[in-house]
Amino acid sequence: MPRHAERSEAPSRLHDRYGPAALVTGASDGIGLAFARRLAEAGFDLVLVARRETVLAEIARDLRGRHGIDVQVLAADPSDGEQARRVAEVASDRDVGLLVAAAGFGTSGPFVDGNLAAELDMIDVNCRALAQVTHAFARRFVERGRGGIILMSSLVAFQGVPRAANYAATKAFVQTLAEGLHAELRPRGVDVLASAPGPVMTGFGRRAAMRIASGQTPDEVAAGSLRVLGRRATVRPGFLAKALETALKPLPRAGRVRMMGRVMAGMTAR
Repeated sequence: MPRHAERSEAPSRLHDRYGPAALVTGASDGIGLAFARRLAEAGFDLVLVARRETVLAEIARDLRGRHGIDVQVLAADPSDGEQARRVAEVASDRDVGLLVAAAGFGTSGPFVDGNLAAELDMIDVNCRALAQVTHAFARRFVERGRGGIILMSSLVAFQGVPRAANYAATKAFVQTLAEGLHAELRPRGVDVLASAPGPVMTGFGRRAAMRIASGQTPDEVAAGSLRVLGRRATVRPGFLAKALETALKPLPRAGRVRMMGRVMAGMTAR
């Protein structure tokens, strides 16, 4: 039996529209790894990008063994412009039709008390590197006549967030970029989706010095995003993201800023 014969209708739709291969950044853990696993189940060959080569190699061995797919890995630091350029080049000999840009990190606490180098590094990773990789693959998909791009936004992208001001600003960039590209590229055969989850139970909270007591699983985010790719511009995957958005939506923007400030004050460790 062919390796894709047992796929369900939803994975088949994804592979038929965006296959045969996908590239995932931030693939060594969390949301990026969840996307990689979901796409492997759908029969995609994969190019996995993250900083930790040994972790990527182990993930690649597991996915090859489980699903019989081809998996290539690239250890790259997206904050380095030259390494970000290599991300597009490494897949030049593969028919990649789907980009999942899941690499990113956050900080928390008062902006004026934070480490400036870390804040600027976050802008490089979350914004500049994302734009660089997205530009390269968007051009390739337009030439190809079809493709899909998923950019990781966040619930914090829709208003300023005290104690995560710079992180929220980077996600506002991602959200706005995705919305514009969705309208630009759809007539040219390329689907763009902003995925805007609420709190997610990953290593993100530890790196950002945030206490996340409950949240969505990375798999909920990946599954919910892939389910609607090509059908809308933005998704808030999972019940929690939708519930939080419903609670914030009636408030004016200034009210949402104050509310998110209270939320962040309870989540930050400093």
